[in-house]
Amino acid sequence: MRVPFNYPYITGKEVEHIKDVLHSRQLCGDGKYSRLCQTWLEEALQCPRALLTPSGTAALEMAALLLDIQPGDEVIMPSFTFVSTANAFVLRGANVVFVDIREDTLNIDPLEVKKAITEKTRAVVPVHYAGVGCDMFEIAEICRNDGIAIVEDAAHAVMSKYRERPLGTFGSLAALSFHETKNLVAGEAGALIINDERMIARAEIIREKGTDRSRFFRGQIDKYRWQDLGSSYLPSELQAAFLWAQMERAEFILSARQSRWLEYHHKLAPLEEVGLVRRPIVPEPAMQNGHIYYLLAECRDTRDRLMEFLHEREIGCVFHYIPLHDAPGAEIRSRQVGDLSVTSDVSSRLLRLPLSVELTSEQIDFVVRSICEFFEFDENHLKDQNERFFSPVKSS
Repeated sequence: MRVPFNYPYITGKEVEHIKDVLHSRQLCGDGKYSRLCQTWLEEALQCPRALLTPSGTAALEMAALLLDIQPGDEVIMPSFTFVSTANAFVLRGANVVFVDIREDTLNIDPLEVKKAITEKTRAVVPVHYAGVGCDMFEIAEICRNDGIAIVEDAAHAVMSKYRERPLGTFGSLAALSFHETKNLVAGEAGALIINDERMIARAEIIREKGTDRSRFFRGQIDKYRWQDLGSSYLPSELQAAFLWAQMERAEFILSARQSRWLEYHHKLAPLEEVGLVRRPIVPEPAMQNGHIYYLLAECRDTRDRLMEFLHEREIGCVFHYIPLHDAPGAEIRSRQVGDLSVTSDVSSRLLRLPLSVELTSEQIDFVVRSICEFFEFDENHLKDQNERFFSPVKSS
Protein backbone atom coordinates (compact mmCIF):
# COMPACT_ATOMS: atom_id res chain seq x y z
CA MET A 1 0.00 0.00 0.00
CA ARG A 2 1.53 3.31 -1.09
CA VAL A 3 0.98 6.27 1.27
CA PRO A 4 2.21 9.62 -0.13
CA PHE A 5 3.52 12.11 2.41
CA ASN A 6 1.61 15.03 0.90
CA TYR A 7 -1.35 14.84 -1.46
CA PRO A 8 -2.79 18.29 -2.19
CA TYR A 9 -6.57 18.28 -1.96
CA ILE A 10 -8.45 19.47 -5.06
CA THR A 11 -12.03 20.56 -4.43
CA GLY A 12 -13.23 20.28 -8.04
CA LYS A 13 -14.02 23.99 -8.41
CA GLU A 14 -10.47 25.12 -9.24
CA VAL A 15 -10.73 24.61 -13.01
CA GLU A 16 -14.14 26.30 -13.13
CA HIS A 17 -12.77 29.42 -11.41
CA ILE A 18 -9.63 29.47 -13.57
CA LYS A 19 -11.78 29.26 -16.72
CA ASP A 20 -13.74 32.25 -15.41
CA VAL A 21 -10.49 34.20 -15.15
CA LEU A 22 -9.49 33.22 -18.68
CA HIS A 23 -12.85 34.34 -20.04
CA SER A 24 -12.56 37.66 -18.19
CA ARG A 25 -9.11 38.27 -19.76
CA GLN A 26 -7.90 39.84 -16.49
CA LEU A 27 -4.99 37.62 -15.57
CA CYS A 28 -2.96 39.97 -13.38
CA GLY A 29 -3.59 40.35 -9.67
CA ASP A 30 -6.13 42.24 -7.59
CA GLY A 31 -9.14 41.18 -9.61
CA LYS A 32 -12.37 39.45 -8.60
CA TYR A 33 -10.79 36.37 -7.03
CA SER A 34 -8.07 38.26 -5.19
CA ARG A 35 -10.78 40.38 -3.60
CA LEU A 36 -12.84 37.31 -2.68
CA CYS A 37 -9.83 35.65 -1.00
CA GLN A 38 -8.82 38.79 0.85
CA THR A 39 -12.35 39.37 2.12
CA TRP A 40 -12.53 35.75 3.29
CA LEU A 41 -9.31 36.20 5.27
CA GLU A 42 -10.44 39.50 6.76
CA GLU A 43 -13.70 37.93 7.91
CA ALA A 44 -12.14 34.69 9.15
CA LEU A 45 -9.43 36.47 11.11
CA GLN A 46 -11.40 39.63 11.91
CA CYS A 47 -8.38 41.66 10.82
CA PRO A 48 -8.36 45.16 9.28
CA ARG A 49 -6.63 44.13 6.03
CA ALA A 50 -5.36 41.03 4.25
CA LEU A 51 -3.29 41.26 1.07
CA LEU A 52 -2.58 38.25 -1.12
CA THR A 53 1.08 37.78 -2.04
CA PRO A 54 2.93 35.40 -4.38
CA SER A 55 4.19 33.40 -1.36
CA GLY A 56 4.54 33.39 2.40
CA THR A 57 8.14 34.46 1.80
CA ALA A 58 6.94 37.57 -0.04
CA ALA A 59 4.62 38.40 2.86
CA LEU A 60 7.55 38.25 5.29
CA GLU A 61 9.63 40.47 3.00
CA MET A 62 6.80 43.01 2.92
CA ALA A 63 6.67 42.91 6.73
CA ALA A 64 10.39 43.74 6.92
CA LEU A 65 9.86 46.70 4.56
CA LEU A 66 6.84 47.94 6.51
CA LEU A 67 8.82 47.91 9.75
CA ASP A 68 11.63 49.89 8.09
CA ILE A 69 14.18 47.30 9.17
CA GLN A 70 17.65 48.83 8.75
CA PRO A 71 21.22 47.45 8.71
CA GLY A 72 22.27 46.63 12.24
CA ASP A 73 18.74 46.13 13.58
CA GLU A 74 18.15 42.85 15.43
CA VAL A 75 15.22 40.50 14.86
CA ILE A 76 14.63 37.61 17.28
CA MET A 77 13.27 34.30 15.99
CA PRO A 78 13.61 30.54 16.51
CA SER A 79 16.34 28.66 14.69
CA PHE A 80 13.79 25.89 14.18
CA THR A 81 12.09 27.40 11.13
CA PHE A 82 12.30 27.67 7.36
CA VAL A 83 14.99 29.90 5.89
CA SER A 84 12.45 32.45 4.59
CA THR A 85 11.79 33.58 8.16
CA ALA A 86 15.39 34.76 8.44
CA ASN A 87 16.03 35.79 4.83
CA ALA A 88 13.22 38.36 4.80
CA PHE A 89 15.02 40.39 7.46
CA VAL A 90 18.60 39.65 6.45
CA LEU A 91 17.77 41.09 3.02
CA ARG A 92 17.11 44.42 4.77
CA GLY A 93 20.48 44.25 6.54
CA ALA A 94 19.19 43.03 9.90
CA ASN A 95 21.07 40.75 12.24
CA VAL A 96 18.99 37.69 13.10
CA VAL A 97 19.11 36.52 16.73
CA PHE A 98 18.28 32.83 17.12
CA VAL A 99 16.78 31.56 20.37
CA ASP A 100 15.66 28.15 21.58
CA ILE A 101 12.23 26.53 21.46
CA ARG A 102 10.10 24.88 24.13
CA GLU A 103 10.27 21.11 24.52
CA ASP A 104 6.50 20.68 24.54
CA THR A 105 5.17 22.72 21.61
CA LEU A 106 8.44 23.17 19.65
CA ASN A 107 7.58 26.86 19.54
CA ILE A 108 9.79 29.81 20.47
CA ASP A 109 10.42 30.04 24.23
CA PRO A 110 9.30 33.43 25.63
CA LEU A 111 11.91 33.20 28.40
CA GLU A 112 14.64 32.93 25.78
CA VAL A 113 13.14 35.86 23.86
CA LYS A 114 13.41 38.00 26.98
CA LYS A 115 17.10 37.09 27.40
CA ALA A 116 17.87 38.02 23.78
CA ILE A 117 16.46 41.57 23.76
CA THR A 118 18.96 44.42 23.37
CA GLU A 119 18.65 48.10 22.52
CA LYS A 120 18.95 47.05 18.85
CA THR A 121 15.95 44.68 18.89
CA ARG A 122 13.28 45.83 16.43
CA ALA A 123 11.06 42.77 16.07
CA VAL A 124 10.26 39.28 17.33
CA VAL A 125 9.04 36.64 14.88
CA PRO A 126 7.16 33.79 16.58
CA VAL A 127 6.70 30.74 14.32
CA HIS A 128 3.54 28.71 15.02
CA TYR A 129 5.04 25.28 14.38
CA ALA A 130 2.65 22.64 13.01
CA GLY A 131 -0.25 25.06 13.44
CA VAL A 132 0.08 25.12 17.24
CA GLY A 133 0.10 28.63 18.67
CA CYS A 134 3.06 30.12 20.49
CA ASP A 135 2.41 31.63 23.92
CA MET A 136 1.31 34.87 22.30
CA PHE A 137 0.09 36.65 25.43
CA GLU A 138 3.46 36.27 27.14
CA ILE A 139 5.35 37.25 23.99
CA ALA A 140 3.07 40.25 23.48
CA GLU A 141 3.67 41.39 27.05
CA ILE A 142 7.46 41.14 26.63
CA CYS A 143 7.38 43.08 23.35
CA ARG A 144 4.94 45.70 24.62
CA ASN A 145 7.21 46.57 27.52
CA ASP A 146 10.12 47.19 25.15
CA GLY A 147 8.27 48.71 22.21
CA ILE A 148 9.17 45.81 19.93
CA ALA A 149 7.09 44.80 16.91
CA ILE A 150 5.69 41.27 16.48
CA VAL A 151 5.54 39.59 13.08
CA GLU A 152 3.82 36.21 13.25
CA ASP A 153 5.13 33.57 10.89
CA ALA A 154 1.80 31.77 10.61
CA ALA A 155 2.68 29.79 7.48
CA HIS A 156 1.48 26.58 9.18
CA ALA A 157 -1.39 28.16 11.05
CA VAL A 158 -4.28 29.06 8.74
CA MET A 159 -7.47 28.54 10.80
CA SER A 160 -5.58 27.69 14.01
CA LYS A 161 -6.40 29.54 17.23
CA TYR A 162 -4.84 30.43 20.55
CA ARG A 163 -7.27 31.12 23.40
CA GLU A 164 -10.14 31.31 20.90
CA ARG A 165 -8.34 33.97 18.88
CA PRO A 166 -7.11 33.26 15.32
CA LEU A 167 -3.36 32.99 14.92
CA GLY A 168 -2.07 35.79 12.75
CA THR A 169 -3.97 38.45 14.72
CA PHE A 170 -1.64 38.93 17.70
CA GLY A 171 1.20 40.79 15.99
CA SER A 172 1.04 44.02 14.07
CA LEU A 173 1.77 41.86 11.00
CA ALA A 174 1.55 38.18 10.08
CA ALA A 175 2.50 36.02 7.10
CA LEU A 176 0.42 33.10 5.81
CA SER A 177 1.33 30.49 3.22
CA PHE A 178 -0.77 28.66 0.65
CA HIS A 179 2.08 26.55 -0.71
CA GLU A 180 1.26 23.09 -2.07
CA THR A 181 2.24 21.54 1.27
CA LYS A 182 -0.14 23.67 3.38
CA ASN A 183 -3.78 23.09 4.37
CA LEU A 184 -5.25 25.55 1.85
CA VAL A 185 -3.21 25.51 -1.34
CA ALA A 186 -2.67 27.51 -4.50
CA GLY A 187 0.59 25.94 -5.65
CA GLU A 188 2.50 29.03 -4.55
CA ALA A 189 0.81 31.93 -2.76
CA GLY A 190 0.65 33.68 0.60
CA ALA A 191 -0.92 36.59 2.41
CA LEU A 192 0.17 39.48 4.56
CA ILE A 193 -2.17 40.08 7.48
CA ILE A 194 -2.17 43.69 8.70
CA ASN A 195 -3.50 44.24 12.21
CA ASP A 196 -2.16 47.78 12.61
CA GLU A 197 -4.38 50.00 10.46
CA ARG A 198 -1.65 52.65 10.26
CA MET A 199 0.31 50.28 7.99
CA ILE A 200 -2.40 49.56 5.44
CA ALA A 201 -1.82 52.47 3.04
CA ARG A 202 1.94 51.92 2.89
CA ALA A 203 1.49 48.15 2.52
CA GLU A 204 -0.57 48.73 -0.63
CA ILE A 205 2.19 50.96 -2.02
CA ILE A 206 4.98 48.48 -1.24
CA ARG A 207 2.94 45.66 -2.82
CA GLU A 208 2.43 47.69 -6.03
CA LYS A 209 6.12 48.24 -6.86
CA GLY A 210 6.28 51.29 -4.60
CA THR A 211 3.47 53.15 -6.42
CA ASP A 212 0.02 54.35 -5.37
CA ARG A 213 -1.51 52.25 -8.17
CA SER A 214 -4.13 50.72 -5.83
CA ARG A 215 -5.55 54.16 -5.10
CA PHE A 216 -5.60 54.91 -8.85
CA PHE A 217 -7.67 51.80 -9.59
CA ARG A 218 -10.10 52.78 -6.83
CA GLY A 219 -10.54 56.16 -8.53
CA GLN A 220 -9.02 58.08 -5.63
CA ILE A 221 -6.32 59.75 -7.77
CA ASP A 222 -6.06 60.59 -11.47
CA LYS A 223 -2.63 59.03 -12.04
CA TYR A 224 -0.23 56.92 -10.04
CA ARG A 225 3.40 57.67 -9.22
CA TRP A 226 6.45 56.12 -7.58
CA GLN A 227 6.03 56.81 -3.87
CA ASP A 228 8.24 54.44 -1.84
CA LEU A 229 10.28 51.26 -1.81
CA GLY A 230 8.41 48.30 -3.19
CA SER A 231 8.34 45.30 -5.45
CA SER A 232 5.89 43.12 -7.35
CA TYR A 233 4.09 41.38 -4.50
CA LEU A 234 0.80 40.50 -6.26
CA PRO A 235 -0.09 36.93 -7.22
CA SER A 236 -1.91 36.41 -10.52
CA GLU A 237 -5.68 36.01 -10.70
CA LEU A 238 -5.08 32.40 -11.76
CA GLN A 239 -3.52 31.67 -8.36
CA ALA A 240 -6.27 33.56 -6.57
CA ALA A 241 -8.98 31.66 -8.48
CA PHE A 242 -7.43 28.35 -7.46
CA LEU A 243 -7.16 29.52 -3.86
CA TRP A 244 -10.78 30.69 -3.77
CA ALA A 245 -11.93 27.13 -4.54
CA GLN A 246 -9.98 26.01 -1.49
CA MET A 247 -11.40 28.73 0.74
CA GLU A 248 -14.94 27.75 -0.29
CA ARG A 249 -14.20 24.34 1.26
CA ALA A 250 -12.04 25.57 4.12
CA GLU A 251 -14.23 24.26 6.95
CA PHE A 252 -14.37 20.78 5.41
CA ILE A 253 -10.59 20.76 4.87
CA LEU A 254 -9.99 21.84 8.47
CA SER A 255 -12.34 19.19 9.87
CA ALA A 256 -10.90 16.42 7.69
CA ARG A 257 -7.28 17.18 8.60
CA GLN A 258 -8.06 17.49 12.30
CA SER A 259 -9.86 14.14 12.14
CA ARG A 260 -6.87 12.38 10.57
CA TRP A 261 -4.54 14.08 13.07
CA LEU A 262 -6.67 12.80 15.98
CA GLU A 263 -6.82 9.32 14.51
CA TYR A 264 -3.02 9.14 14.42
CA HIS A 265 -2.84 10.60 17.92
CA HIS A 266 -5.21 8.03 19.35
CA LYS A 267 -3.76 5.00 17.60
CA LEU A 268 -0.14 5.87 18.46
CA ALA A 269 -0.85 6.46 22.15
CA PRO A 270 0.22 2.92 23.24
CA LEU A 271 3.68 3.44 21.71
CA GLU A 272 4.12 6.63 23.69
CA GLU A 273 2.90 4.92 26.88
CA VAL A 274 5.80 2.46 26.72
CA GLY A 275 8.33 5.16 25.82
CA LEU A 276 9.00 4.23 22.19
CA VAL A 277 8.00 7.62 20.73
CA ARG A 278 6.71 10.99 21.83
CA ARG A 279 3.56 12.36 20.23
CA PRO A 280 2.84 16.08 19.63
CA ILE A 281 1.75 18.12 22.64
CA VAL A 282 -0.98 20.69 22.11
CA PRO A 283 -1.57 22.91 25.16
CA GLU A 284 -5.21 23.41 26.12
CA PRO A 285 -5.40 27.08 25.04
CA ALA A 286 -4.35 26.14 21.50
CA MET A 287 -6.58 24.81 18.71
CA GLN A 288 -4.38 23.20 16.06
CA ASN A 289 -5.45 22.85 12.43
CA GLY A 290 -4.20 19.35 11.62
CA HIS A 291 -1.33 20.66 9.53
CA ILE A 292 1.46 18.30 10.65
CA TYR A 293 1.54 15.05 12.59
CA TYR A 294 5.01 14.19 13.83
CA LEU A 295 6.72 11.77 16.17
CA LEU A 296 9.87 12.27 18.20
CA ALA A 297 12.07 9.16 18.28
CA GLU A 298 14.54 8.35 21.05
CA CYS A 299 17.54 9.53 19.03
CA ARG A 300 18.67 10.44 15.52
CA ASP A 301 19.73 6.89 14.69
CA THR A 302 16.30 5.50 15.61
CA ARG A 303 14.56 8.25 13.64
CA ASP A 304 16.68 7.62 10.55
CA ARG A 305 16.21 3.85 10.70
CA LEU A 306 12.46 4.23 11.19
CA MET A 307 12.28 6.61 8.24
CA GLU A 308 14.17 4.15 6.03
CA PHE A 309 11.94 1.29 7.24
CA LEU A 310 8.78 3.23 6.32
CA HIS A 311 10.21 4.30 2.96
CA GLU A 312 10.78 0.64 2.11
CA ARG A 313 7.04 0.18 2.59
CA GLU A 314 6.30 3.15 0.31
CA ILE A 315 5.16 5.30 3.22
CA GLY A 316 6.10 8.91 2.66
CA CYS A 317 7.66 10.38 5.78
CA VAL A 318 10.23 13.14 6.18
CA PHE A 319 12.22 14.95 8.82
CA HIS A 320 11.89 18.72 9.07
CA TYR A 321 14.02 21.82 9.61
CA ILE A 322 17.79 21.69 9.81
CA PRO A 323 18.39 24.37 12.48
CA LEU A 324 19.30 27.66 10.87
CA HIS A 325 21.96 28.48 13.44
CA ASP A 326 23.96 25.46 12.21
CA ALA A 327 23.59 26.33 8.52
CA PRO A 328 26.36 27.96 6.41
CA GLY A 329 24.08 30.93 5.74
CA ALA A 330 23.98 31.76 9.45
CA GLU A 331 27.47 33.21 9.09
CA ILE A 332 26.02 36.10 7.06
CA ARG A 333 24.20 38.09 9.73
CA SER A 334 23.17 36.16 12.80
CA ARG A 335 24.02 35.25 16.34
CA GLN A 336 22.47 32.92 18.88
CA VAL A 337 21.53 33.34 22.52
CA GLY A 338 22.06 30.21 24.60
CA ASP A 339 23.12 26.80 23.34
CA LEU A 340 19.81 26.06 21.52
CA SER A 341 20.01 22.52 22.87
CA VAL A 342 16.29 21.81 22.50
CA THR A 343 16.35 22.92 18.85
CA SER A 344 19.34 20.71 18.06
CA ASP A 345 17.87 17.73 19.88
CA VAL A 346 14.35 17.95 18.44
CA SER A 347 15.46 18.49 14.85
CA SER A 348 17.54 15.31 14.99
CA ARG A 349 14.66 13.14 16.29
CA LEU A 350 11.55 14.48 14.54
CA LEU A 351 9.73 12.50 11.86
CA ARG A 352 6.63 13.78 10.03
CA LEU A 353 4.01 11.23 9.00
CA PRO A 354 1.74 11.37 5.92
CA LEU A 355 -1.24 13.66 6.42
CA SER A 356 -3.76 14.90 3.88
CA VAL A 357 -7.51 15.29 3.47
CA GLU A 358 -7.78 12.11 1.39
CA LEU A 359 -5.69 9.95 3.73
CA THR A 360 -7.86 6.94 4.64
CA SER A 361 -8.24 5.05 7.91
CA GLU A 362 -6.79 2.01 6.14
CA GLN A 363 -3.68 3.99 5.22
CA ILE A 364 -3.34 5.33 8.77
CA ASP A 365 -3.66 1.76 10.10
CA PHE A 366 -0.95 0.65 7.69
CA VAL A 367 1.38 3.45 8.86
CA VAL A 368 0.73 2.65 12.53
CA ARG A 369 1.18 -1.11 12.01
CA SER A 370 4.43 -0.48 10.17
CA ILE A 371 5.74 1.68 13.03
CA CYS A 372 4.74 -1.09 15.47
CA GLU A 373 6.56 -3.62 13.31
CA PHE A 374 9.71 -1.50 13.34
CA PHE A 375 9.67 -1.31 17.13
CA GLU A 376 8.59 -4.98 17.43
CA PHE A 377 5.60 -3.73 19.38
CA ASP A 378 2.66 -6.13 19.86
CA GLU A 379 -0.13 -4.82 17.63
CA ASN A 380 -2.75 -6.42 19.89
CA HIS A 381 -2.24 -3.48 22.24
CA LEU A 382 -3.72 -1.26 19.55
CA LYS A 383 -6.89 -3.31 19.11
CA ASP A 384 -8.97 -1.63 21.81
CA GLN A 385 -7.99 1.82 20.60
CA ASN A 386 -9.00 1.00 17.04
CA GLU A 387 -12.36 -0.41 18.13
CA ARG A 388 -13.19 2.59 20.30
CA PHE A 389 -12.00 5.25 17.90
CA PHE A 390 -14.60 7.31 16.05
CA SER A 391 -14.82 7.22 12.26
CA PRO A 392 -12.92 10.09 10.61
CA VAL A 393 -14.53 12.67 8.32
CA LYS A 394 -14.79 11.19 4.84
CA SER A 395 -13.42 13.12 1.88
CA SER A 396 -15.76 14.33 -0.81
